[in-house]
Amino acid sequence: MTQHHRGDDRGQTILIYVVVVGGLLFLAFAYFAFAQAAAARNGAQSAADAAALAAAQDVRDQMADGLTDSLGQQDGWVDWLLGNHPVPGTGYAAAAQFAGENDATLDGLTATTVKGHPAFEASITTRFTVGKSVIPGTEGRHAKAHAIAMIEPRCSVKPSGDPKLIEFDCDGGQHWEIDPKKLHDIELPQAKDLFAVHLAE
Repeated sequence: MTQHHRGDDRGQTILIYVVVVGGLLFLAFAYFAFAQAAAARNGAQSAADAAALAAAQDVRDQMADGLTDSLGQQDGWVDWLLGNHPVPGTGYAAAAQFAGENDATLDGLTATTVKGHPAFEASITTRFTVGKSVIPGTEGRHAKAHAIAMIEPRCSVKPSGDPKLIEFDCDGGQHWEIDPKKLHDIELPQAKDLFAVHLAE
């Protein structure tokens, strides 16, 4: 009689062990599924960041070219320098390229403003999926993300004592004194000296 109860106890112990191990395995697979989803989200965000930054940098370069052209005319250069001139491009091609290089598709790119400065919002969808997991439907689910990058002027106008010269100061203590008639004889500021590009907070 006693031996029969011991057999029942052993059977119950094995059953409990199987249930506990099964539960732990399910939790492990579920944790792995969440990790897969997190990795997909991170990949999507990286692609969106890259696309938005690429668009802003492309337009930043065009803004620098616009400033250089306006210096020779001595007309409208202040608006270019301070980022008040209409945005000269869309940055779409650059954004699409960088989205693709990050295994994503550019869904849209919108010109906007952040704190009064030109900015671009990129929306992307990853070409890869979350992958198979214990959570149904993840094998066909693509991650989406968006990011905004802004172009912020780094310079301010300084009144010139010589009306024939153009003067302005930039971050880092840079001072520029430019004779519009001698543009080909001097080293002009680069786009990165004139405008900072970064993700909007």
